[in-house]
Amino acid sequence: MVRKKGRINIFIDMTPMVDVVMLLLTFFMLTTHFKPPAEAEVLLPMSHSKFKLPESDVMTVTITQDDRIYLGLDSQVLRGRLFGQEYALKSGIEVQDKKTLAELLIQARIMNPKLRTVIKADKNCPYGPIEDVMNILQKVKISRFNLVTELEKI
Repeated sequence: MVRKKGRINIFIDMTPMVDVVMLLLTFFMLTTHFKPPAEAEVLLPMSHSKFKLPESDVMTVTITQDDRIYLGLDSQVLRGRLFGQEYALKSGIEVQDKKTLAELLIQARIMNPKLRTVIKADKNCPYGPIEDVMNILQKVKISRFNLVTELEKI
């Protein structure tokens, strides 16, 4: 008579795998850089252009619907050095006059020559303030900049 062998149950301890997953989750949560909230909300105009904006070394000039101008930098360290440590965690500051904007643009380019300039203007903003910002950029020798728009859905 042939006897069948009993089935052997396999037990896999999941505790080490759960520990590794929790360590990875904690690592990613602690090393993530969160984007600070925007100082001003801007509705962007539509366009057909599909040009990608740079992800780092970006200096953003934001113009709101009521003609207020904000200057922002993507680097927290650079924001702290340029605007002061109390503004390091903010996305940008409001610029009161055009002379201050020109000085801040020059200082930012001196601190980081690789900065790329981006203009974000509200779609309901009059053209005059945008033209003034472009003239300031030309005066401080920033001849290359991008205008940010929303991609038009066809």
